[in-house]
Amino acid sequence: MHSPSRQGYVSITFTGQEGGGSYNNSKQWRRQSCWRKWKQLSRLQRSVIVFILVLLFICGISSYPTVTDHLRGLTGGELEKDSNSVLRPVIPHLLPEPVKEVQPLLPEQPSQRKVSNKRGPPALLNRLQKKGNTSEQHDKASNVKNEEGVISWRGSVIDTHQATEGAKDDSPANQEANSTQESVSKWLEVVRESFRHAWKGYKDFAWGHDELRPISKSYSEWFGLGLTLIDALDTMWILGLKEEFEEAKSWVATELTFNKNVDVNLFESTIRILGGLLSTYHLTGDTLFLDKAKDIGSRLMPAFNTPSKIPYSDVNIGKGTAHPPRWTSDSTVAEVTSIQLEFRELSRLTKDPQYEAAVAEVMKQVHKLDGKLDGLVPMFINTNSGQFTHQGIYTLGARADSYYEYLLKQWVQGGKKEDQFMEDYLQAVEGVKKNLLQKSSPNGLTFVGEVSHGQFSPKMDHLVCFLPGTLALGAHNGLPADHMDLAKQLMETCYQMYMHMETGLSPEIVHFNMHQGSTRDVEVKLADRHNLLRPETVESLFYLYRFTKDHKYRVWGWEILKSFNKYTKVTSGGYTSINNVRDLDYPSPRDKMESFFLGETLKYLYLLFSNDPDLISLDQYVFNTEAHPLPIWPSTA
Repeated sequence: MHSPSRQGYVSITFTGQEGGGSYNNSKQWRRQSCWRKWKQLSRLQRSVIVFILVLLFICGISSYPTVTDHLRGLTGGELEKDSNSVLRPVIPHLLPEPVKEVQPLLPEQPSQRKVSNKRGPPALLNRLQKKGNTSEQHDKASNVKNEEGVISWRGSVIDTHQATEGAKDDSPANQEANSTQESVSKWLEVVRESFRHAWKGYKDFAWGHDELRPISKSYSEWFGLGLTLIDALDTMWILGLKEEFEEAKSWVATELTFNKNVDVNLFESTIRILGGLLSTYHLTGDTLFLDKAKDIGSRLMPAFNTPSKIPYSDVNIGKGTAHPPRWTSDSTVAEVTSIQLEFRELSRLTKDPQYEAAVAEVMKQVHKLDGKLDGLVPMFINTNSGQFTHQGIYTLGARADSYYEYLLKQWVQGGKKEDQFMEDYLQAVEGVKKNLLQKSSPNGLTFVGEVSHGQFSPKMDHLVCFLPGTLALGAHNGLPADHMDLAKQLMETCYQMYMHMETGLSPEIVHFNMHQGSTRDVEVKLADRHNLLRPETVESLFYLYRFTKDHKYRVWGWEILKSFNKYTKVTSGGYTSINNVRDLDYPSPRDKMESFFLGETLKYLYLLFSNDPDLISLDQYVFNTEAHPLPIWPSTA
């Protein structure tokens, strides 16, 4: 008889076993025993145990990539090699991943990002080397890790490891130590190949249209006048791309017409279309381009039919009418004062004084206006009254920048005889020094900020990076030597705006730290992190190298070109602007290639790397603000 069961205990009876019911430690017996115990648990207990096991399983799966990445980092190249050969999926539509380039040995500051495989913004190369912080540089350099090879975006691919040709031994130290004709020739060829790649995308997906959308393999229209093609004409001639030039010329001859019912922006169409056609005429001697320049120039003239003679911003080149923007009667100061080089040259070539007279009247009025701050001008001017509006804000960035550039360049273009331009320029430079120039903390970068109603802001647009080149051009033409000193300081700042970013590409706007105790010189707001493939920094590098022959400026340009090729090049053709220069994994393509990437950025890079000082000599040509070279007028004395 079995003893009665007691509450709180489990009674187990072993029956049916050979050997008089002796204990059998077989696997079958243990399996049956465990099952009996499981069945004796309450439903709530079983549910809790199952929930815990499932939760542990999910946590294990989610933590697997982090663990493997950590192990990969610990085991070094062998595990990475194995993972590449075994675990990485084959993606048929991607280009094979080339040999990864060695990252430049730039000292780095600690990254503020939490992802361990992203490089932090490099610190200032020259200053930190002087401080002897070599052990820290070595430690941080050892943490640099190449990213995965591609970024996929809506079916297209940006190949982030499509390494620029010959890039594997191109640290700045090696470049400076091994400055040879062979390496410079290689850089020139890389620029040509970059242009061909951009042109391929334009030709395949946007031929005859304004701008390429390389990700979606389509195009966008602004004026409907083949803007990219016209902007790139003189670049192709300078780069020696005769085949590409001839097919573009054929389009201009047979397809380009300005007899269209379309509104165009006076400033943009002047610097890109009129400037591009005039420049190409001077380089080739082909009157096709001069005839087209006359046509567009005459169609832009209605913009000057205003009560004040300050031109409207928009012109309908088919109807012959002009108007301000819908929301205001103002024009921006930069736009109305940065069309002079082109219209002056058109008058010289056509012997028709109306073009030069119209733009000269604008400069005359701006010269005598009140509302300036030590030669610095506000951003807006009213087309009815001819007076500055929105006064109290002074910047060398958007809406004012090229006013200062064209003061100097009109003086240079005219053979340095029109002293009023030179005097206004010199006054403005002193105004910059007095009101806008500051140094950052902790490394003392010289930068140009802004003033708004008496308050200084440490905000600097990438557009301001035209200034080092302009200052250097002035010094080359006999203006004070300290302009060149300031140009060199600002040139380093503009370069550091690239090197402080994880992608090696500058954002559109930066803010400099000025507070003692700051750990970073540069901060970038989320809305300012885009890069539009702008030319201003490489433009100034070109001027600084031409006048100083300091090889470091070429090295800096090479670093920037490599970053463009790494993070903005689209495999199907073309380059794209990006939204986030601080994200290595996904810089967020904007799907647009601005015409000035071909018209300016690649042109200035080519001229920077060229060993021929007579290739667009700065004693014979002056560049307009879209990088189209126009001749300096011969002396009539």
